[in-house]
Amino acid sequence: MEKKAFFVLHPRRLEDLRVPHFAEQERAYRIVARVCLPKIDYENFVCDMLADRSFLENRGRECKTGTVWECLLVRQRGRRGGVLVIPERRGFVGWAAYAAKRSAAR
Repeated sequence: MEKKAFFVLHPRRLEDLRVPHFAEQERAYRIVARVCLPKIDYENFVCDMLADRSFLENRGRECKTGTVWECLLVRQRGRRGGVLVIPERRGFVGWAAYAAKRSAAR
């Protein structure tokens, strides 16, 4: 089964990703790398996704858009869900989507 998520361009907060949308707006994705952050770092990330992050800059070269979007899964250590990210230059979030616990575990 193909995994899909609703990606948002330049979201500010986690709440920007958890909005009603049409199923047709969802994109197929594949996780190419995972970033596990301590609780405080993850909370800082999801509260201000417009700040540049070194962990995105370092891993962002692996990500790309296309038929299947290849993205990072940024999650809190010890948790399964998180945020799917396709970074832009210099460690900024370009596109992001919320990954529910069940889809992030695969």
